[in-house]
Order: sequence, then structure tokens, then C-alpha cells
Amino acid sequence: MKLAVVGGGSTYTPELVDGLGRLHDVLPVDELVLVDPAAERLELVAGVGRRILARLGSSARLVTSTSLDAALDGVDAVLLQLRVGGQAARDQDETWPLECGCVGQETTGAGGLAKALRTVPVVLDIADRVRTSAPDAWIIDFTNPVGIVTRALLQEGHRAVGLCNVAIGFQRRFAAQLGVPPEALELDHVGLNHLTWERAARVAGIDRLPELLETHGEEISESLGLPAPLVRSLGVVPSYYLRYFYAHDEVVREQRSAPSRAAEVAEIERRLLELYADPALDEKPELLGQRGGAFYSEAAVQLAAGLLGDGPASTQVVNLRNDGTFPFLPDDAVIEVPASVTRSGVSAVALDPLEPLYAGLVAHVTAYEHLALDAALRGGRKRVFEALLAHPLVGQADLADGLTDRLLAHNREHLPWA
Repeated sequence: MKLAVVGGGSTYTPELVDGLGRLHDVLPVDELVLVDPAAERLELVAGVGRRILARLGSSARLVTSTSLDAALDGVDAVLLQLRVGGQAARDQDETWPLECGCVGQETTGAGGLAKALRTVPVVLDIADRVRTSAPDAWIIDFTNPVGIVTRALLQEGHRAVGLCNVAIGFQRRFAAQLGVPPEALELDHVGLNHLTWERAARVAGIDRLPELLETHGEEISESLGLPAPLVRSLGVVPSYYLRYFYAHDEVVREQRSAPSRAAEVAEIERRLLELYADPALDEKPELLGQRGGAFYSEAAVQLAAGLLGDGPASTQVVNLRNDGTFPFLPDDAVIEVPASVTRSGVSAVALDPLEPLYAGLVAHVTAYEHLALDAALRGGRKRVFEALLAHPLVGQADLADGLTDRLLAHNREHLPWA
């Protein structure tokens, strides 16, 4: 089995390699190809990756390539984890929206739109080349904004599934708090990418979420940055991305008085690359935990194993077409819910209706994502403005107008039409 990772020079990659080495019985990868145009960085990451595999006793062959087309020959799955513009572009996404009093974040709001505009054309070009070289290969999209990027891929008929680590993070945390194995806990995880709620946490068919909120409510709420009374009142656990909606003005005040997350990540990446250069390092360093992406490797391995294996269906949280799951959304909307995963594809499991408190916001953001994808595919200031006007974190004409000017000014090198 051959797996290619586009964006393989990411400092995330040793996390993935570690998972592939540990979970070889789940996903028997023979060859792992890391693809990245940054050759020097790629070799640093590959070096520590090879040492990790050796320490774990894995026979998988890890190779590198700066040529995507060469890497795709005979590939079974392609994992996308690229960042167009790097941390410098992310830093801009997290700062210029603050000039208009709007949240600065790399996947939602105005910054998230900028990332989508830069990313969608690049991903679609990669996907076209995958289809030419390996038409049966699956594309697993971990590139943000996952919902919009996955919708773009599916709209063009690619064999694609979107993946995020939020659900597996909650599963692991809740299982530890309840003292049960992670695989024994099933989440009722509903919504869109980075706009989700955990409505239940079932063990042996019994919902243990009320117990979790009663005994660990303060701890859970603190990790979300939301007041414990709010979380208990809702009776669900929102994704930490909901803080940008439920506490927008508070977040803006905090962001204006602190360095951007991009600046923090850039420093973490610098230190990680120094560590990766050490020929004695043969395990993922503790510092990698500060980079983000917890349990990313487990989620990716489980999904790839389900899509490429011949075993029974497994239930995993993925990003996929709505196709009637939420009747109030169009079929081609991309939602994030538990799905049955097999070699033939993914299909959402049966879910209870989405409550109005959550359905309203989901519908609102879905409309924005439709307009954002249209802007990414066809360009034009008017389409960018309309997408921002539709976003619930913007929603005012003067804000949308000012944000449009700033977005285009900061992204001219990545948007030929700007």
C-alpha cells in the first residue's frame, strides 16, 4: 500500500509517521511519500520520520519528492495537509480583520475566506493530477478550511473525504474522564467543520454526557474558553471554534492585545525543525503537542484503513455530502457527522434532527460557504464582498466592504484576478 502526503514538509508530519508506525496492523503502508516544494525542510522532516519508523520496527519505506506527479505513481491514497502562503499568510489572516473589529482566525470569518480563496484552486489542481495519475486513489483532505475545500473536491467529482481532529480529540478526552477505552465511546457529533456540537457521548448505548458535564463541567468549559453555566445550560459540548461566535467581542479584545497564533506557531515550528535536525531524535518531541493537531495520526490512519481495507464498515466522523442528512440544507452542502466508512465510500449514519438553536447557525454558515466557494472558483470583488456579507461574524455592509479591500490587498500575490 502506498500513501502520499502533499505538504509532507509540515512539522505535523512526524505525528502522522508515528501513527503509521504504531498502527501498521491497522493500515499496512509499504511506502510513504512526502511531497513538498521546500526540499531542505522536507529532508529534515523525512529524516526524523525514518528514525521514528526504525525505532517502531516498521518496514515502511519513507521517501521524499519535490515533484507531485512523480509521487502519485501507484498511490492508493493522498493526504492533503498543505498551507498556501505558509505561516506568513496565516499571520495576515489573523491580524487584518481586527482592524475592522472582527475576529482574526485562519478558518472562519474574513481570515478563513482569505485562506479558502488561496487554497481551493491549488487543491483542485492537485486533485486533477491525482485523477490523471491514480484515478482510483482516495483524497483525504486535512487542509483548512476543510468544509469548503472538501465541497470543492466533491463538486468536481473527486474521490474525496474531509477530515478534522476535533471529534477524535473529544472522544479521547471524554473516554479518559470516564475511564473507558476510546473505542468504547461513541459521539453524537453534529454540524459543519469547525462548527460542531457533541450532543451525546455514549458508552454501551448509554449517554454519559450529562455525567461528564456534572463532574467535569468546569474543566471542559475552561478548555473551550466558554463559561461553565453556558455549557451546562446548553447541555452539549460545543467545539472550541464556537467561542468565535458565542464570545466574539471578547475574543477580539484578547486578540488585539496578544501576539497572533501564527506568530506562536512560527516560533514552535522553528524550534521543531532544530530538533528534527538532531540525528539522535527518533521520536516525536513533546513540543509537537503545542503545534496542534492532537490525535491527527490516529484519525488519518483509521480513515485510510476504512477506505482502503476489506474489513467491515467502521463509524468515523468525517466531512461528506449532506445528501438529506440535514433536510434544511442542500444535498451538496458538506457536513461533519459520524459516517459509515467502507472501501466503497462514506455515508452518514442516521441522526436525530438538528435542534433550531444549532440548525440556524449551521444554515447561515452553509450559505456563506456556498458563496465562499463560488468566489474561490470564479473570483471577483463582488463575490468576495457577498461572501463576507453572508458570514454571521461579519454581516454588516460597511464591515464587509472594508474587509473585502483588506483581504484583496493582503492576497494579491495568491489571487491572479485580484
